[in-house]
Amino acid sequence: MATDRPILSVKDLSVDFTTEEGLVHAVSHVGFDLFPGKTHGLVGESGSGKSVTALAMMRLLSRSASRVRSGKIIFTLPGRGDTNLLELSAREMQHVRGNHLSMVFQEPMTSLNPVQRCGHQLTEVLLWHRKATRHQADQMAFHLFGEVRLPEPGRIMRAWPHELSGGQKQRVMIAMAMACRPSVLIADEPTTALDVTVQKSILTLMQQLREQHQMAVLFISHDLGVIREVADTASVMQNGEVTETGEIHSLFSKPRHPYTKALIACRPSLHARPEKLATVNDFLTETHKKQSGGVIKASSGPHPWQHHDKKAPPILEVHKLHTHFVTKRSFWGKPKAYHKAVEDISFEVYPGETLGLVGESGCGKTTLGRSIMRLIDSRSGQVIYRGKNLATMSRSDLRKLRPKFQIIFQDPYASLTPGISIGKAIMEPMQVHGVLPSNKARKEHIIMLLEKVGLKEAHYYRYPHEFSGGQRQRVAIARALALNPEFLVCDESVSALDVSVQAQVLNLLNELKTAFGLTYVFISHDLSVVKYMSDRIMVMQEGRMAELADADTLYANPGSQHTRELIKAIPG
Repeated sequence: MATDRPILSVKDLSVDFTTEEGLVHAVSHVGFDLFPGKTHGLVGESGSGKSVTALAMMRLLSRSASRVRSGKIIFTLPGRGDTNLLELSAREMQHVRGNHLSMVFQEPMTSLNPVQRCGHQLTEVLLWHRKATRHQADQMAFHLFGEVRLPEPGRIMRAWPHELSGGQKQRVMIAMAMACRPSVLIADEPTTALDVTVQKSILTLMQQLREQHQMAVLFISHDLGVIREVADTASVMQNGEVTETGEIHSLFSKPRHPYTKALIACRPSLHARPEKLATVNDFLTETHKKQSGGVIKASSGPHPWQHHDKKAPPILEVHKLHTHFVTKRSFWGKPKAYHKAVEDISFEVYPGETLGLVGESGCGKTTLGRSIMRLIDSRSGQVIYRGKNLATMSRSDLRKLRPKFQIIFQDPYASLTPGISIGKAIMEPMQVHGVLPSNKARKEHIIMLLEKVGLKEAHYYRYPHEFSGGQRQRVAIARALALNPEFLVCDESVSALDVSVQAQVLNLLNELKTAFGLTYVFISHDLSVVKYMSDRIMVMQEGRMAELADADTLYANPGSQHTRELIKAIPG
């Protein structure tokens, strides 16, 4: 049963890191309490100190690069009573970690060992902490995989991490964290970049496990909508400090700190579409607070940028498109089985329009986007751009047309070459397609584009690893604009960004759309973002079109059961 006495208390915690630039105060005087059967949320942007706080609690910070400047972490251990975890020896902490205090890490693919089967990785925990025999460990692992609602636990026991979906990998991590029935569970961004239905199932599972085992849970996220759904209380962090702590309902209904107000306002709403999304800077400037009292006013009716002409001929027409991937071949290499990623899709996009493309992971959104761009060859169907069929066009003719349609990839870091500076990365396609007569003119144009997307001239000479996630996404946008396109496919271009950075990028995309006369196909698994950006929305399910309708109509009166389930799964 939940008690009034905390099982774990973080008191005045301060953590410093030694870097080449000097000492960095990553966490300063942080404090909060965790109670049995309750969830405490820790929310803030990337770099606010959330994960550093969690790693300090787990004693997983590098001893050579970091030091705890002050504070205590008091944990009520069975048989020992109140114990300061920071005073335990490494051997003593090894017994606590995983046994009484456990953690679900942010990225399951990098947390799981890619060369060990999932069952082996779970039984390893049980053999170490529970002192079980191999047979007992296998039985317990099978039961744990069933408890976290993994389908076919026997198959998952034998599966490699790469054979599982993102949601399944996260469930394996939860099973590993729950293996020893810890009294405190730390969940660090456990649903980031998962689609809404998978996210909903993970959040429901964690709540069920918390209630069943009366655990105290520390849930870390940059998404206040998720925190609102799972937490009883929450602390908001900014620049390593806690700016506000309170009961979850009062935190949302009556936020006191401007930063908390900003995080709440940054996320697109399903019920209102402001002309411009709020950003953190809006709430932290005196001018804005005097003008609007810290609230961005919502507008009714169409956005200023929704000015496309439906009477004009479509810029893009897709007719009965099929894209299949070979999954099995004969001994002689002849295809025997296919995965039907895109099946019988037809639609059109009008000049100046934003068509949203939404659905669960694996529904075929990205494959459809890349098939439109002819980055993947379709099996059959037509992709007609300005009257020309891209699907049957020769490679040489397609190359001449490519500057007109570009793509912003989901992961900007993976799409940029680490050893090439940003300026050269943007200039390279301009040189290939002969945009502007000289490199000097191209450089001037690139610097103009960088400034247009909110970067500076100095960024021209920097490398991808020197940028934050939001800055890299701005670089990707600048590179896509360098060839003066008129049509852009935005593939999950804000999926892994903080809500405040996401708001900045969405505002930027809308401003650029007006400035350059662009047309978008906007792909995302986040329905609230898609609704904010789109004129019309297409919902995909298992490679097929489930529904296509005006954005407001689709949300007010969804025509398919799948769309209703996606809307119902949106947190907050």
